[in-house]
Amino acid sequence: MPPAAEPLTPERILEATEDVLRRFGPTKATVVDVARALGVSHGSVYRHFPSKSALREAVTDRWLGRTVGRLEEIASAPGEPAPSKLEAWLEALFEAKRHKAGDDPELFATYTVLLSENSGVVDAHLAELVAQLTRIIEEGVAAGTLEAPDAPAAARAVFDATGRFHDPQYAAEWRSPSIATEFEAVTHLVVRGLRP
Repeated sequence: MPPAAEPLTPERILEATEDVLRRFGPTKATVVDVARALGVSHGSVYRHFPSKSALREAVTDRWLGRTVGRLEEIASAPGEPAPSKLEAWLEALFEAKRHKAGDDPELFATYTVLLSENSGVVDAHLAELVAQLTRIIEEGVAAGTLEAPDAPAAARAVFDATGRFHDPQYAAEWRSPSIATEFEAVTHLVVRGLRP
């Protein structure tokens, strides 16, 4: 096996893992495949990630983190009224999930496998999304543009009500020609329901 040209870092391993997952899919990809792609022994990969499961969770966490960053920008944007911010946040989440399902189906399949395994990574991701929604709703309540006696409960309700547009079990529906219109109708209804 030729020596690795660059130092072996967690980031390099995660990039190689994404490539291997795309090539072989989540059920057939192995740590040995990742090591081979990097030109190192599988023991070298295990020094950074103690198991195949830990590696898969790390690559999924990295992948999901790309979406969370954009959503955080929207949630934290100063000066934007909370109702507009809420609509923009929901739209960005829907678009991100649609693109992940359509543009990167192999990694999207890994995400759904982890979801079915009740992965802590997925639970943390969902909690982070609901926390962002909670902050937006609290901001709207403070400004008088939204009304919710219990912002965390309202955030969870908004997340659940819009599940068809971000829950992977509905991914097949996201290709429907009418999905954008349906998304807009649900989003407007949800936001209108939170207005005073």
